[in-house]
Amino acid sequence: MISDTVRVPLARLAAETGWEVKPEGACKDVRCVPLPPEVQDGSSVDLPTLAAALGHPLLYDAEHGLWSLGPQSGGHAMTTVQAPDLVLPALTGEPFPLSALRGRKVLIAAWASW
Repeated sequence: MISDTVRVPLARLAAETGWEVKPEGACKDVRCVPLPPEVQDGSSVDLPTLAAALGHPLLYDAEHGLWSLGPQSGGHAMTTVQAPDLVLPALTGEPFPLSALRGRKVLIAAWASW
């Protein structure tokens, strides 16, 4: 059973995610997100409440007892949900820019043999 409350020591949160809890909120680099008072008690932080305040998903692997706070990419927090403009070959071989689909929902399926 997964507990709705998972407390993580503040030092461990900072070391493993880069997010530090300060009086102004959760801060990473120059970004700070205000936190509700119940998130931290001075020595630890409630991870599900922190994830909700940050707007990040929180995944739990019960088999291994691991939590993952996202979205992270290459050690850097994503600053936008807008995909970069990719140009891929269409079935006809002509280049097709992903930006031609801007404003529409797009599913990109990728596969690699490795």
